Amino acid sequence: MNDVSRAAALLRAGELVAFPTETVYGLGADARNPLAIAKIFAAKGRPADHPLIVHLPDASHLERWAIDIPEVARKLAAAFWPGPLTLILKRHPSVPDAVTGGQDTVGLRVPNHPLALQLLREFCGANGGGLAAPSANRFGHVSPTTAEHVREELDDAVAMILDGGPCAVGIESTILDLSGGEPRILRPGMLDATAIGAILGYLPEFGGAQNAPRVSGSLEAHYAPRTPLRLVAVAELAEAASQALGAGRRVAVLAAHPIGLSHENLAWCPASADPAQFAHDLYAQLRELDAMGCDLLLVAAPPADEAWRAVTDRLRRAAAGSK
Repeated sequence: MNDVSRAAALLRAGELVAFPTETVYGLGADARNPLAIAKIFAAKGRPADHPLIVHLPDASHLERWAIDIPEVARKLAAAFWPGPLTLILKRHPSVPDAVTGGQDTVGLRVPNHPLALQLLREFCGANGGGLAAPSANRFGHVSPTTAEHVREELDDAVAMILDGGPCAVGIESTILDLSGGEPRILRPGMLDATAIGAILGYLPEFGGAQNAPRVSGSLEAHYAPRTPLRLVAVAELAEAASQALGAGRRVAVLAAHPIGLSHENLAWCPASADPAQFAHDLYAQLRELDAMGCDLLLVAAPPADEAWRAVTDRLRRAAAGSK
């Protein structure tokens, strides 16, 4: 039995299996099995009302998980699946409450990773199954982008980790709400509003309207390293580091360029000036910086433009969660 077949067998038996996607590693469980889903919440320490995203092998499975599917959902799926786009739709009556956090909506996506798709095809088959799979880490912490990150955080809590190498995208999928009213991006990702707007015929709004569904990664504090993190304007990095060093703190700086200071308690970690590469590297770099044992992590604030929106979202939530 190969690794994927063994992983599928474990999932059918109600166990947890971590697997790679193009975004981050997911902590997978049979999305039709409430007892298996409960293991996800226990392993992560995740609030019970926080919904999960169901991963499918292809768009032909949509009707088994959602109802009242708008035509635009099918167009978006045709354009971007497999890929880093999660669609929020009205849930099918058969979807367990544990998946949706008790809401009348469900998040669905088809991941763009060969190992994930192989696992989904073998597990789901023709029976309409799916894998509930939040990021494979403790709730609120930095998401994992390698199998080793999963081992560091969850270890014995998972029956198996499928190692598919480093994730290609590096941050979580864009979440688009199509459950009612105008389409809205509830969580930005590297699939941006312009690309989505090309299919919609107009740019979607950002942020939840009143009574918008709760979705993964939407809490103010999330994606947080253990080390306190501050977002600082590039022009103010040197001053912020000087003040912290003067107070006897050990400081690490994540920025595209050195800040012009030299100190035994100061470390500089080079960051990419390209938003896609920055996103790819971000979580791995935050984990590396965490392991240095510094007292403060200063991160250069990204440019205020659309290309950096998803990265800025993750950094702001990481800063809120690491206080």
